[in-house]
Amino acid sequence: MTTANAAGFTDLALRPELLQALTGLGYEEPTPIQREAIPQVLAGRDLVGQAATGTGKTAAFALPVLNRIGLPRQDKEPAALVLVPTRELAVQVCEAMHRYGRGLGARVLPVYGGQPIGRQLRELDRGVDVVVATPGRALDHIARGTLAMTRLEMVVLDEADEMLDMGFAEDIESILADVPEERQILLFSATMPARVNGMIKRHLHEPARVELGKAATVGDDDTALIRQVAYVVPRGHKPAALGRVLDVHAPTAAVVFCRTREAVDQLTETLNGRGYRAEALHGGIDQGQRDRVVGRLRAGTADLVVATDVAARGLDIEQLSHVVNYDVPSAPDTYTHRIGRVGRAGREGVAITLADPREHRMLKSIQRVTGQRIAVEKLPSVADLRAQRLELTRAALRESLLEDDLDRFRPVIEQLAEEFDIVEVALAAVKLAHEAGGAAADEQEIPEVTPYAQPEGRDGGGKEGGGRDRRRSGGRGMVRLFVGAGRAAGVRPQDLVGAIAGESRLKGRDIGTIEIADRFSLVEVPESAADEVVAALRGSTIKGRRATVRRERFQKR
Repeated sequence: MTTANAAGFTDLALRPELLQALTGLGYEEPTPIQREAIPQVLAGRDLVGQAATGTGKTAAFALPVLNRIGLPRQDKEPAALVLVPTRELAVQVCEAMHRYGRGLGARVLPVYGGQPIGRQLRELDRGVDVVVATPGRALDHIARGTLAMTRLEMVVLDEADEMLDMGFAEDIESILADVPEERQILLFSATMPARVNGMIKRHLHEPARVELGKAATVGDDDTALIRQVAYVVPRGHKPAALGRVLDVHAPTAAVVFCRTREAVDQLTETLNGRGYRAEALHGGIDQGQRDRVVGRLRAGTADLVVATDVAARGLDIEQLSHVVNYDVPSAPDTYTHRIGRVGRAGREGVAITLADPREHRMLKSIQRVTGQRIAVEKLPSVADLRAQRLELTRAALRESLLEDDLDRFRPVIEQLAEEFDIVEVALAAVKLAHEAGGAAADEQEIPEVTPYAQPEGRDGGGKEGGGRDRRRSGGRGMVRLFVGAGRAAGVRPQDLVGAIAGESRLKGRDIGTIEIADRFSLVEVPESAADEVVAALRGSTIKGRRATVRRERFQKR
């Protein structure tokens, strides 16, 4: 079996500044897609990577791109262009490249709709190294002459299948037609439909292919013994949410997984500050200290171990009842390996995942790849927490009544019974026992996060013939938007889907029925996102022109 050191980032021939950034972020070893893809990209080959969201593919292209474009640069024009389907992913990729390339002075700019274009124009004029853009906004800048392509050395198409599903095919083809002939193209896609393969044949030259195989799954017998549950919570409230979950689930012993050493240390300190007995376990801890941590967990003198994946290898503790993913794992096989620690030798257990809203689709990707159902449940409320604590108090009192010798306390009860009703005396005793059990712990309210409803299937794209796209039947929670552009302006269903998905948080599958008339269109969107979509589309263009966008005044009933 390959050791962590042999499989580490140091073997991938990355620049020292990038390795230093990874060390500072606490990354210990590359994921499978990173280990396979990075050497191919560094060798200058075009690349096709088939990998789902959540497998670590952002670093798989970000690190070699930053390594190859010769940073620091003096040119104003970008050396690399990364195309992504949504503004959310544009921000996410941009933030990652900033973190990795800080030591190289990398200038990375996100370009997407829904934000003032003036800032983008100023940054492009000042000079950038990497542009991370949605296709529509990238094409706008190319048409304006503000995004130059002449110095482009590398192009990345991230989540290519998603971009095509959202109607960006023509935009991507137009962009690729303008890039220099001598350039390197990297394409990543969760699936490889005919349209993606066609794009690969047209634009990539003898590409290397990296396919992240289906993750190994926990055996059926073991899976049946593991209850898998996830809670979607705002990132800033994750520490409080973890405390809430631990209080309600009351694990015998648990391992909480974090992605980096820094996160392990911070979370361990936070948990100890909240009254838990937590121990840290990561690559910076020597073997002697590791043995002591594991010993304390086995002996019951520690409640929790907070660990990275590498440090938790070989960790097999019989008392382990819960595994907690503090962040959604970076790859499906990582998730499988983690939860298997409570599914060994016929042991029952619970696997809990805390996902912030941006990680929700990663969670769905893990379900799809592993074939396992992860129940997304509502986070226990303060009322649930209080009920759980009362139940623990009741159980403790019942156990004491059945098993303890209580005669020595009888004089106290008899004296108080002369002055107070016996039930009042019992209530006061329960109150003291309850508070001694930790009832005064943090009861912070945590905002509820409701992910957008996802319909069961996905249609393949718009049908232009009748001007109507039956992507989804109208239903509760949906409203219609009026868009002041229709067939006369060349508008097709996929143009509207691409514009909405590119400028807002919605995905193509969230959009309902589309009706296209000669001079206007009607589009169904979730009620909860309607105002956001209206605001986003008012600041963007559809088929190269601005259009009136508002809620339809006369909604059909």
